Amino acid sequence: MFVIILLICHLKLNFMFEKLYVLVENTAVTAFIDNPEIPSKYHEAMVNEASSSIIEVLKNQMETGRLNDLIRYFRFAGIANNSLVSGMVNKFANKLNNFYGIDPKSAWSVANSIIPPVMQELIKQTKNEHNKEFALTNLLSKLNGNRADLSGLVNQMMVA
Repeated sequence: MFVIILLICHLKLNFMFEKLYVLVENTAVTAFIDNPEIPSKYHEAMVNEASSSIIEVLKNQMETGRLNDLIRYFRFAGIANNSLVSGMVNKFANKLNNFYGIDPKSAWSVANSIIPPVMQELIKQTKNEHNKEFALTNLLSKLNGNRADLSGLVNQMMVA
């Protein structure tokens, strides 16, 4: 029974991350096509890198005790020059530069053309009442490995 529950949790986690991958992939197509420095053989790998950069920064926010800042970001999406998004852009740009040999300026340009629009769409998805899979409480719970039910805490912070 425990194994079945773990398998179901793993499948739900993967499903959510697959949906994030699709958001990145849809946004990345234009950024890759418009940039001759991005070889087509790396497109899929770079979509994975962008998705993982987003997940890594979100998880880091939680793991370092900045859950309130994370919730504030999703609650007030209009926050300009958000350090969360800047961190994602920088992480992805560094991966493009270090692993794929894209020059730093182009890497930053590509990362900046992908990450902010994906995060805006992710915010829309978390606020969509018909999309329970991307509800903020589900997203945060999956990011913490479903180790804790964060719905009470998130709901309390959303009201504050």
